[in-house]
Amino acid sequence: MSDFSLALNEDQLTLQKWLHEFAVDVMRPNAEEWDEREEFPWPIVEQAAEIGLYSWEFMAEMMMNDPTGISIVMAIEEIFWGDAGIGMAIMGSGLAAAGIAASGTPEQVMEWVPQCYSDGSKINTGAFAASEPDAGSDVNGYRLSAKYDEAKDEWVLNGTKAWITNGGMADIHVVVAVVDPELGSKGHASFIVPPGTAGLTQGQKYKKHGIKASHTAEVVLDDVRVPGHCLLGGKEKLDERLAKVRRGEKGNAQAAMQTFEATRPAVGAQALGIARAATEYATEYAKERHAFGKPIIMNQGIAFMLADMATEVEATRALIWKAAWLGKQRAFKNAEGSMAKLKAGRVATWTTERAIQVLGGYGYTREYPVERWHRDAKIHDIFEGTEQIQQLVVSRAISGMRIE
Repeated sequence: MSDFSLALNEDQLTLQKWLHEFAVDVMRPNAEEWDEREEFPWPIVEQAAEIGLYSWEFMAEMMMNDPTGISIVMAIEEIFWGDAGIGMAIMGSGLAAAGIAASGTPEQVMEWVPQCYSDGSKINTGAFAASEPDAGSDVNGYRLSAKYDEAKDEWVLNGTKAWITNGGMADIHVVVAVVDPELGSKGHASFIVPPGTAGLTQGQKYKKHGIKASHTAEVVLDDVRVPGHCLLGGKEKLDERLAKVRRGEKGNAQAAMQTFEATRPAVGAQALGIARAATEYATEYAKERHAFGKPIIMNQGIAFMLADMATEVEATRALIWKAAWLGKQRAFKNAEGSMAKLKAGRVATWTTERAIQVLGGYGYTREYPVERWHRDAKIHDIFEGTEQIQQLVVSRAISGMRIE
């Protein structure tokens, strides 16, 4: 186990500078356009792929070869500082990759994770499909079914997933399905739906409040047949796990929650990038904007607000980095990953609202980016476990009791 430190090494500092330059030169100048278009920003993702940012190698380097766990959250902060909608388009396939890594065998990881980014001839995308129209945070409410056809060694998937990043347009879909409804969330498993599989279609594409450059849609599965080897982890492992649950023994965490737990510090880093962007912008604006004969930052009402914003950003980063380090060491004690996401979502929503206040009427217009950042921030109180779900997870962890 490595020692926790907030000091970045030379490689991490180089990475941070490289990403910041991409955010400044490519993401910021195009952010408003793709927010207005509400389309997946293929040209920007292609540029990210050209420099190796949008690639499975980049994700593997961040996730597997960094003993501190901090590189990935530091990288995500810089990307989302550039723009959250474009950032989600670049990082969205990573959730599918994380789903494969959380539940798959080493062979499945090597086969399918690279295909979330490229098939060798074109850029691909991946989607992790967990939430359903009537079940988001309530994982026990999932209804999409997977039934095994033993004669053909195939799984047949039926149902609808909702609010899926890259849903329907993705080349690789990782789908959480119910294999034994009597076992609740313990009866779930994850499946790969390969490119071009018959029966998988895109449902409605959502018109969202923020992160509009990221594609979010329903995924409809109608008698979708996937080969037996597309069950992540394999059938032998699944049967063994389900048998343990039926006997009342403690089983592994169910499929969706394994992925969410691994990614919560990273989601917090997304929110942190937005909060930092808003804080920096509002501070510079307040130094340049004059009223009553002096910069408005000279007024305590503005200066103290900015001081609080900067303090919250720094505190949030410390919590996220500590959670990322603990996650890498497999040493969570009090749901620190959920704490990080809870804090970051609140801070992003609050700081972007305060940034609008600093800019006044200008902040409420689309001529300035703070209103977009405010719209982009709010989703971090909702997706991958709402603010209230994080409170539930943390309260259970610190109490050791089943808080309802």
